[in-house]
Amino acid sequence: MMTWEQAAGCVLYEDNHLLVVCKPCNVPVQADASGDDDLLSAMKRYIRQKYGKPGEVYLGLVHRLDRPVGGVMVFARTSKAAQRLSEQVKTRKMGRTYWAMVRGDPPESGTLTHFLLKDERANITRAVEKGTPGAKEAVLDYHVMARKDGLALCEIKLRTGRSHQIRVQFSSSGWPLWGDARYGGGKPGEQIALWGRYLELEHPTQRIPMRFDCPPPVWEPWKRLTE
Repeated sequence: MMTWEQAAGCVLYEDNHLLVVCKPCNVPVQADASGDDDLLSAMKRYIRQKYGKPGEVYLGLVHRLDRPVGGVMVFARTSKAAQRLSEQVKTRKMGRTYWAMVRGDPPESGTLTHFLLKDERANITRAVEKGTPGAKEAVLDYHVMARKDGLALCEIKLRTGRSHQIRVQFSSSGWPLWGDARYGGGKPGEQIALWGRYLELEHPTQRIPMRFDCPPPVWEPWKRLTE
């Protein structure tokens, strides 16, 4: 279970309306069948202890990161904030920028467009033909920041927010993410090289633009490109 000190170390920003954190890798965002401690529960415990709140703590989940992926996330501390932040996600006013290490040699920049279909039972998403029942359009923009030894470090901005979108779109394009065991042939022990680097939003009550930065950990593939 995540300790109070560990949870506090994840916090990037907090006020009466927002809690912005840097999610650790391999921690589920919310409770799942594994029974492992999840980030939402850990941050509720953090708020309860820090502010001495009795009973259940409200913390609204407005977006997610896959369990193996780390990076910046925002939780809502009030129902009004949750509603307004969810609307920003829905209308694509919340900007999410990712860094990913991919195998192969993608062009310097580009836009990837696919139609994705999620198998809820298996928790797997596939790229399918346009018009496939249940499929949703997925679009992202990327540019390559560095290349070395058959790897490329990409900065990615999502236009849509689909399940496993980045992982599936890059894999389907022939550039699977390093360490992605599900979609990219990652090996046991490899950490998927995908990270939520920046988050941009409008404060739900002050209506001011805010930008948060959460640097990635130093993983082996990052070192290989930056040395």
